[in-house]
Amino acid sequence: MSTTWVLAEYRRGEDSYQEHMQIIDGLDETLERARKRIRELEKEVAELRAKYQALHQKQFKPNRKKTTAGEDKVSDSPLGKNKRGAPVGHPGWFRPKPTQIDRSVHVAAPQRCPRCGSADLTPIDGSLEHIQEDIVLVPRPTVTRYVHEQAFCRDCGRSVMQAAPDEILHAPIGPVAKATAMYLRYEVCIPYRKVVEILRVLFGLSSVPAALVGFDQKAVRMGEGIYQDLREKLRASQIVHADETSWRNDGLGHFVWFGGNENIAFFHIDRHRSAEVAKAIFGEDFSGTLVRDRYAAYNNIGAHWQACLAHIITTLKEIQREHALLPEPEKDNHVDSFTCRLKELFSRACEIGQKLKSNEISQKSATRMERRFLKHLTKSCKQPLRFKPAETLRRYLIGPDRKNLFTFLRIPGVPPTNNHAEQSLRKLVIFRKVCFGTRSDKGLKSHSIIPSLVQTAKRQGVHPLTFLKTLLTADEATAQAALYNDSS
Repeated sequence: MSTTWVLAEYRRGEDSYQEHMQIIDGLDETLERARKRIRELEKEVAELRAKYQALHQKQFKPNRKKTTAGEDKVSDSPLGKNKRGAPVGHPGWFRPKPTQIDRSVHVAAPQRCPRCGSADLTPIDGSLEHIQEDIVLVPRPTVTRYVHEQAFCRDCGRSVMQAAPDEILHAPIGPVAKATAMYLRYEVCIPYRKVVEILRVLFGLSSVPAALVGFDQKAVRMGEGIYQDLREKLRASQIVHADETSWRNDGLGHFVWFGGNENIAFFHIDRHRSAEVAKAIFGEDFSGTLVRDRYAAYNNIGAHWQACLAHIITTLKEIQREHALLPEPEKDNHVDSFTCRLKELFSRACEIGQKLKSNEISQKSATRMERRFLKHLTKSCKQPLRFKPAETLRRYLIGPDRKNLFTFLRIPGVPPTNNHAEQSLRKLVIFRKVCFGTRSDKGLKSHSIIPSLVQTAKRQGVHPLTFLKTLLTADEATAQAALYNDSS
């Protein structure tokens, strides 16, 4: 064989070998990337499975409560029943005793025993009093005939008349019935058809659901100016709570926005859940303190804001619950200690907030506590975490928004949680389950304005029925004065 040929074949084989090695290296890199991606997906699947399982357990709780050791919780009461009355530490519910007696009925001693039927009864000296309250139903509406004297107006070119006290001109149903219907609708959360049934059965007043919708529209027209004034009062407040929840209108998703405090309540239903809506409610130059959750739409609202610590505690509990459901290879040993330390820290902060509210500690002492809380927070968030939800929360707690965690320790009157807004939205959340939302823009308007006026009246110490009756029968200035316990 020729030496030249052999050398060429040798070189050709070396080139082929190098090409094969490059192909193998490329396949190894692809395989390594695939393995890495598979590992990431397995971790993500484990986290999603744990999150789904935690959500399922939250929605479908077992019938029997378990202790931490996994054993069935045994009740101290006989037959396994819970003890009657309020839980330990909660005040009991007692009905106040009547302050006056409307009538007295004398009941003679029985001639036969009501238990065994025996006639061998001996009279006993003394008597036993029993006080019972009941209601008197008058199943008949009061019909009033108004006879109006008229006068001719030369400017209008027509005859005119004035309304009597408690009269709504050209309305066949009076203001008390209309106010009662709106109170049942927006305070007791009863559907229109059920309200019609209550008016018919209890009061003998016939109506139809469409008429009740007309009552609402009239109240909206009469109270729209007061509603806009509520918005201005909200923007001028020093401390405001804010939150939002979902709503349905004609099958489309909407949101109920709330802004208010101990004195006023403002609701607004909007199609969007954006920062523009928040600015339209609270204003561009709101200079007060906003108590809120971590939703980004509120970021540019207010000179200061307080993050809801109750939401953070709930998030920590969910992280702990989801992490416990992960497979052992996916768990991070630092997550449990991270969540436990922070739950204790924020729970302690909420206790300090309660003591501040009750004046058990001074605001000056609370200001010094903020430095200690921040120091403990920094120490607890020092270690990075492999569990993604925990790491996301850890980065938030050590980020630039950490200064908003303990605002209540610096500014008097600011609470550490946003429970006020949660409780304020509860009425509409229940109402959403009852009526499944609204069906028109007019419905959106009425369910924004009337709840705002009703809740504000309650917070001002004014009964909603009294205010609604005034709203339907008086001018706007009189109704606005009737809304507040101090009209000045």
